[in-house]
Amino acid sequence: MDNIKKEIVSGVFFTALAKYANLVISLVVTAVLARLLAPDQFGVVAIATVAIAFLNLIADFGLSPAVIQHKELDRKALGYLFSLSVYIAITLSVLFFLSAEIIETWYAQPQLKPICQLLALSLFFSGITVVPNALFFRDRLFKSIALRSLIVQIIGGGLSIIAAFKGMGVYALILNPIFSSLLIFIISYLKYPLKFSLRFPFQPLRPLFSYSIFQFLFNIINYFSRNSDTLLIGKYLGMVPLGFYDKSYRLMSLPLQNITQVITPVIHPILSQKGKDNGYLYEANLKLTSLLSLIGFPLSVFLFYSAEELILLFFGPQWGLAIPSFKILSLTVGIQLVLSSSGSIFQTAGDTKSLFICGLFSAVLNVAGILFGVFYAKSIDAVAMCLLVTFSVNFVQAYWLMYRVVFRRSMVGFFNSLWRPIFFALVLGLIFHLVVGYHLSDNLVFRLMLKTAIYLFSVILMIWFGGYRNLLFAFLRK
Repeated sequence: MDNIKKEIVSGVFFTALAKYANLVISLVVTAVLARLLAPDQFGVVAIATVAIAFLNLIADFGLSPAVIQHKELDRKALGYLFSLSVYIAITLSVLFFLSAEIIETWYAQPQLKPICQLLALSLFFSGITVVPNALFFRDRLFKSIALRSLIVQIIGGGLSIIAAFKGMGVYALILNPIFSSLLIFIISYLKYPLKFSLRFPFQPLRPLFSYSIFQFLFNIINYFSRNSDTLLIGKYLGMVPLGFYDKSYRLMSLPLQNITQVITPVIHPILSQKGKDNGYLYEANLKLTSLLSLIGFPLSVFLFYSAEELILLFFGPQWGLAIPSFKILSLTVGIQLVLSSSGSIFQTAGDTKSLFICGLFSAVLNVAGILFGVFYAKSIDAVAMCLLVTFSVNFVQAYWLMYRVVFRRSMVGFFNSLWRPIFFALVLGLIFHLVVGYHLSDNLVFRLMLKTAIYLFSVILMIWFGGYRNLLFAFLRK
């Protein structure tokens, strides 16, 4: 148990170090690019990025969590998986390159064809990195992962800024993903030089597919659930509204991703050492829920009341129309943050089928909400509001299924771990509401600093008096 505790402390520390350094770098890069490029250019790249994200999921084929879960795989079996991933990557890259003209015609954006063709390189390198990258997590090399991520972010972000200043326009936005995927492959393959085989048997790999197939289907379903807003807004509302929506969603996602990607990548590789001990997973989930809800729900309130300052300071006054949708989306941060750990619990329990069911339910619900916002309300703010509702319903459904099927226990403990952080967030919202009622200052920096100070001071009080001081490591104790 002590070794597991040390590993998770080390994993969280190094992952956090890289993620928060990356957050600063990403904010700087985004702030610079937002002042040099127009909203419609971000909208065009958002469409191409969504297409790439979908094909990356196919390229993964659920192999990453399968490699992490099945620690008995030897070098020969890993070589077979690597060979399979190379063939998949080549096929998908060629198909994406050839379909670039179709995507361009569908969205009536001439720039989409060359952008998609160039991003086919990113797709190829990402695809052939699936297995070597999974081995980093299986072997719990969190320090190396953190260092690799930091190096890639600095180089990719720097290239994008230089390209933007050189007048490359929209192409400055795709340099980062192309060079980042190339660098990650080089670093990963140097660490795990797996042998490529022109021919390989499928029989030794069949046990993995029974695990990975539902993970793969979940990833596909979750993709449509998460990206149909971008696809539909870009097609039916236009690239300018998409640019504003994409900017608000990405800004909301920055703190969300840089918290979830500190904790959740560590959970599955380490908890999987305990096997399918549902009692241990139950206790771990309760403590994870307490920790993530304590972080997420107050953060939602802070982002909601700081929306104007964050948007205008980071992106400039030309992005003011992104403020309303950002405020609405910020209210989903707490829900998404807690929900982010559920996948690791399903994976560790070996129940990827339930994970797929959750993804299917979420996809149907989210897409229905997005369709309503796009075709009935015809507004990015309405889309954001619909997502707030659908994320909330999906949150309840996912945990209901987890406690019914995986844990076979009452949800009383789950709700007990939620009520205090939610109550604290409501109190914090009341404080912000009262403060915002006064004319503080026209200085955006001063207002943001004041709201940040109130938020941090309130969180410290909650941690100190709410009994959360040792919560970060508490889930490691039985």
